[in-house]
Amino acid sequence: MVLFINDRPVKITDAQRANLLREKSDFDVVIDTRLEGIKTDQLHGHVLILNASLASLERLMNILHDEHPAALQSILVQVADQKAAESRLKSYFKVVKAAGGVVFKDNKILLIYRLKRWDLPKGKLDPGEKSRGASIREVKEETGVDAELVDKICTTWHTYTHNGNRILKRTKWYQMNCLSDENMTPQWEEDIEKISWMSKKEVQNAMVDSYSSIRYVFERLWSTVPAKN
Repeated sequence: MVLFINDRPVKITDAQRANLLREKSDFDVVIDTRLEGIKTDQLHGHVLILNASLASLERLMNILHDEHPAALQSILVQVADQKAAESRLKSYFKVVKAAGGVVFKDNKILLIYRLKRWDLPKGKLDPGEKSRGASIREVKEETGVDAELVDKICTTWHTYTHNGNRILKRTKWYQMNCLSDENMTPQWEEDIEKISWMSKKEVQNAMVDSYSSIRYVFERLWSTVPAKN
């Protein structure tokens, strides 16, 4: 599970300590919670946290949400029981379910420009709705494009605060093919300023002005379905 908090990826793993330390050069900071507590000023660059208990995981969540370390890029947290840790993480938030799509047409991909960043069409599930149906509906509503599902890409988890509540949004992402873009138009009421078909190279350039969670979706997509330039 990769959790995006304030657009910073936090990954939970139960990998062996020795295996993680073999890649120690990949990290700017290494914290062993058996020897020291987690402090805000340690959270900068790429951080490895070893032997994290559920209590230290809660401490980390509070720091990330309340103090927003600006220099932090990513965190890898080693725990003894990954499923228990992920379950505890989810308990800190209200979970909201969403779905979205990466739509292809002639080997180009549909992106939307919203709130000054490039993004992908997505949205919350309606009551009783399934993720697959919601992803097609959201693509249609936000872009006017009719699409059909090809396969699931991945699931992302990202957090935000709404009315003082901590929200964890679970988004299931699907690869799609365009059926028709005759009525393609941005959904202005959702703050979408423009939409565009882009080549892989253009998408990579657009990702400079995007979100870490969206870049993660493309990383997962292109690891299995390489797109041409």
